[in-house]
Parts: sequence; C-alpha cells; structure tokens
Amino acid sequence: MQGAVESGLLYALMALGVYITFRILDFPDLTVDGSFTTGAAIGTVLTVNGTAPWLAIICSFIGGAIAGTCTGLLHTKGKVNGLLSGIIMMIALYSINLRIMGKPNLSLRGHDNLFDNVSTLAVMIVFVIIVKLVLDLFFRTDIGLSLRATGDNSRMIRSFGANTDVTTIFGIALSNALVATSGGLVAHYQKYADNSMGIGMIVIGLASVIIGEAIFGARTIFRATLAAVLGSIIYRIIYAFALRVDWLDASDMKLITAVIIIFALVVPSTRRVMKQKNIARRRTAEMLASLDKAQPGGGR
Repeated sequence: MQGAVESGLLYALMALGVYITFRILDFPDLTVDGSFTTGAAIGTVLTVNGTAPWLAIICSFIGGAIAGTCTGLLHTKGKVNGLLSGIIMMIALYSINLRIMGKPNLSLRGHDNLFDNVSTLAVMIVFVIIVKLVLDLFFRTDIGLSLRATGDNSRMIRSFGANTDVTTIFGIALSNALVATSGGLVAHYQKYADNSMGIGMIVIGLASVIIGEAIFGARTIFRATLAAVLGSIIYRIIYAFALRVDWLDASDMKLITAVIIIFALVVPSTRRVMKQKNIARRRTAEMLASLDKAQPGGGR
C-alpha cells in the first residue's frame, strides 16, 4: 500500500500536467509520452555525471518545458493540427531521448539519488502539496485566467485583446514541464531511466484525472487539481490490488488501465442518466397531480 501511494504521488505531477492540457486548454497533447522520458533521461544523465539530484530535476522541468513549447509552436505558428503536432513531437522525442542517454537505458545505482536517506513518501507529500497550491494560485492570476479562458472560448478571449497563441504555448509548456519533472522523479525512485518508460503515460494521466473527477468532482480549480492528485493515487492503489489477482500479470497493465478508464467514464454517465430520468418522472408526477387538482375547477 505504501509503495502504491508513493507511486501515485510520483505520477501526480504528470496527472496535473495532463489536466492542464486536456481540461484547461482542451488540447489533445500526446507529447506527454515523449516528454516524460525526456525528464527521466535528463535527470538521470545529469545525476550520473555528478550534478546535484535536485538540480537535475530542475533541468528535467526545463527540458519538458522546451518540448512543450515546440509542440505549441507547431500548433499555433505552424498551423498544424493539435493532435498531429503532439504525435510529431512524441516521435521526435524518441530519438532525442536516445541521444540524451546515449543508449536505451541508463542506471542510477551507485550514484547520488534524490531519495537517498529520506522518506520518499514524506518528500513527495510535501512536494506535491506545494506544486498543487502554486498551481491553484497561478490559475487565479491574470495569466492563469487567460489560460482558462483560452480553453473555454478562444474566440471570446481574442476579442478582449488577449494573444491566445502565447497562452496556448505557455500552457502546453507548463504541462510538459510538470510531466518531465514527474519522469525525473520516477527515474530517481526506480534508479534507472529507459527510453520506453513513457509509453502509455498519456493514458495513465487521463485515467488519473477521470477517476479523480468522477469521485471528487471538479467544480473549482482547487477541487480539480486535488482530484487529479488523488486520482493518481487511487489509480495506483487499484492497479496494485488488480495485480494481486492470480490470473493477472504485470503485462496486463494496459488492459487494467483500459478497464479502469471505461469504468470511470461509464459509471458517472450512468448515474447522470438515472438522475435525469428520476427528475423527469418526478416532474411528470407533479404535473399530473396539479392537473388532477385543477380538473374540478375546470369543469364548472
């Protein structure tokens, strides 16, 4: 259970990044699968070469921001479809990450580690809370409000003189910066980086966001970011319990993720439909009752 919570906190930053693009900007960013590995590669290579682990993680953040900026420029200035621009950067980052590491995988064993001699759980709880609160404050600033407005109605915000291209690029850059930071932290936690470790990260991030919103709601920014963090933890706990089933193996992770997402999507929709039907029945019954009361008066 502790390992599942630790993993959930490590991936919570990635879930927050996915939340920014998919919920705030309404942008289908598939760069995540590449930028996650970019953060892991940068954090590992710098640490192996003697850089302080905390400084390596900051560089992971910067590397992810650069990757996100490239995606944003492709979409806004190059006029490339949002989905396609993310796919292009994801493919490009596969080769770039190989160049950074010099080989498909790189070990951190025997080198300084961010989580050496400290409690991973305690460090990540403090770190995730700080990042979440900073994001909440950011989304209340003028830039944050412009970012939210761009996702809601870009045409309207342009009519007020805001540059939606800049806010879109900034939002995608911030998202991938958080994703890359998560990748760097995961690499330090696992003590290695692998060029394929980012495959499917976008699905895991979406699963975390959807699960969190289905359970905790997302009416305010505070609740939405909290839902993304808690959704990441719940996803990891569900995944850990699923792997305890005798007929499921670690290779079934993608199948488990798909089932979790389907469940998280179907259950709220089903509840919403049932609630609407109950409201309709109640209104029909109230209308019939009012007609019955009015019938004697109408006959005179």
